[in-house]
Amino acid sequence: MTFSKLGLCEPILKAVLEQGYTAPTPIQAKVIPEILAGRSVVASAQTGTGKTAGFVLPILERLKGERKRRAKRMRALIIEPTRELAVQVQESIRQYARHLDVVSMAMFGGVDTEQQKQQLIEGVDILVATPGRLLDMIHQRALHFDELEILVLDEADRMLDMGFIGDINKIIERLPEQRQNLLLSATMSDDVRRLADTNIENAVEISLENDWASAPKITQWLVTVDKHNKSALLSHLISEHQWTQALVFIRTKHGAAKLASQLVKRGINAEAIHSDRSQANRSKILAEFKSGELPILIGTGIAARGIDIDNLERVVNYDLPDDADDYIHRIGRTGRAGASGEAVSLVSNDDFKRLCAIESRLGQLIGRRDNEAFKAVKEVPISILDFVKKSARESTGRRSTDGNKPGNPWLKNRK
Repeated sequence: MTFSKLGLCEPILKAVLEQGYTAPTPIQAKVIPEILAGRSVVASAQTGTGKTAGFVLPILERLKGERKRRAKRMRALIIEPTRELAVQVQESIRQYARHLDVVSMAMFGGVDTEQQKQQLIEGVDILVATPGRLLDMIHQRALHFDELEILVLDEADRMLDMGFIGDINKIIERLPEQRQNLLLSATMSDDVRRLADTNIENAVEISLENDWASAPKITQWLVTVDKHNKSALLSHLISEHQWTQALVFIRTKHGAAKLASQLVKRGINAEAIHSDRSQANRSKILAEFKSGELPILIGTGIAARGIDIDNLERVVNYDLPDDADDYIHRIGRTGRAGASGEAVSLVSNDDFKRLCAIESRLGQLIGRRDNEAFKAVKEVPISILDFVKKSARESTGRRSTDGNKPGNPWLKNRK
């Protein structure tokens, strides 16, 4: 199938082709016709499968054409969990709308409100916003929703994980009842399901969470290492394998800054991105990483959630996340839009329970590659594939049986 068969106009098709895309991904092929038909949609698909274009393209199709814009109004509202993701979605809209008369803007915290207020006064068609700044502008009466036609809750699982459910409900209470609702998520957790059931009526549900055809091609492997040797091992891997690009996930912002400093002292160009850095600084660092000028970017899980980069070569889990689903979100930063990617984890003995949870979630063991120069003194045992946290066992009264399931096919190791 080609994009031309989905009912998109020529200016949009031209912009899509200029971006280098010729055929829609499976999630795009399913979602775009439903949105064009005016239906509300609840869609889940793994990170990296093209969900952003899946809702941006039909929204542009629906909003195209001349129309007088009124101050402080918008026709489509897209809510994103982080400022970085808001900026990136806005950039996608700008690229796809380059041959259309459609005005969009990104609105987020960490910057002065006056310029954003002025943009709203001038009028926009599509507003991409984070929940906190959006509520702030609502309280200041800087925007109104009486012309709103489409609401998009993007990265819904991430927003709920970050505690935005209260803000989202406050925003939705102020919106017109007659509107098209779109909810996009990488996973359809119970919380996401409740959010959808509460706020979206008569929705078409589309799920490609475990779809092999849309699966990113990610090679996963890990190295066991003592915790105090992780920094030196990372430097060794970067140099030995001549990595030109890596997004490194670490637990704390202090750790991110320290690791960046250590890498720089070893002659490796690296920067850290975390919540203590200004928005201007973060935007500059991210732009340098996207362009290839900065090869190594280190971020905490929260800071890096919104990073969306085409053709990202690899992600590195310097620290394993506490939540197995966070691991899936992290490695989904690579292997996007049909490209291949690599996910590397540095695992110490105190990561064992996290590793068990992750491999249980995947339904398989992650391949190990030993490095004799950094051989772990404190051994990391082979995982228990039916591992489940004690609290979960107590609540269910039984052991997990996930290890007996076939696992998630898109996450299979490829060697």
